[in-house]
Amino acid sequence: MASTFRSEWAPDRSESAPRSGVWLTEVMLVGMALAWGINYSVVKVATHHFEPLVFNAIRIALAFVVLGAMAYGLRDQLPTWRDRRRLAVLGVLGHGVYQVGFVEGVARSKVGTAALVFAASPAFIGIVGRMLGTEHPSRRAWFGIALQLAGMAGVVLGSATAAAGEGSLSGTLFILGACAAWAFYSALLKRYAQRVHPVQLAAWTLVGGVAVYAVVAFPGLLRLDASTLPPVAWAAAIYSGIVALVIGYLFYYRGVRVLGPVKTAMFSNLQPIIALVVAYFAFHEVPTALQLGGASLIMTGLVVSRA
Repeated sequence: MASTFRSEWAPDRSESAPRSGVWLTEVMLVGMALAWGINYSVVKVATHHFEPLVFNAIRIALAFVVLGAMAYGLRDQLPTWRDRRRLAVLGVLGHGVYQVGFVEGVARSKVGTAALVFAASPAFIGIVGRMLGTEHPSRRAWFGIALQLAGMAGVVLGSATAAAGEGSLSGTLFILGACAAWAFYSALLKRYAQRVHPVQLAAWTLVGGVAVYAVVAFPGLLRLDASTLPPVAWAAAIYSGIVALVIGYLFYYRGVRVLGPVKTAMFSNLQPIIALVVAYFAFHEVPTALQLGGASLIMTGLVVSRA
């Protein structure tokens, strides 16, 4: 079992992964999209009971414990001290700054709005990757990126014209900041994804996230009265910590290694569809016409970019 696990997740140093490895990776990324699409509604439910930063601190700590134990079991795959330090610093961006924007954005927005804006993250990743020299999008890809950005603008304008409160513009701005942080994180992560075991990658980048939340969530954690929280709140924390963070991120890191960050991000086109369906049944959310038009442009752009 252990040898199978190591073989399945060991970094692929060949020029291109075998077709079977690509197919398995794509299946995993569909699972990632499903887990993350559902997670929007899970986070929304959880932030009705937890302060947003407190909830994120709990789920990140839970994920860190699980991934830390897995990383300890793979001590022979331990990165160098230099890589460990750099991954932890990178995690401040990818699990600290990004997660603050994500949870605060979802707490302040409609689930569908948050998911649709995040669906345009491949455009951010393509632009940032080109800036840093890690990605070289084709003309077709640039056209797709332009469509995604136009669609995202439609979603943002749709959220601005929606009712205040649940559909607030401030939540959308938090999400846009999170998208930018995720784009830089994904582009900078690529070099490590080629040589570091995904479990070690996930565990050491989470060190940075734990450090950020030890500071920003500390006052809220002092105010937390765990005895007053219903079981659904703890169930949300477990799902969001184990399924969305541990399993979802392991699948994501494998995708970055095998397919690259831009192609991996393309699988996010499933997330808003899943998130919208779940939000409709969970919260009776119905997107505006402007948001649906923006969603169509985002989806079209994703398909064009991936073709």
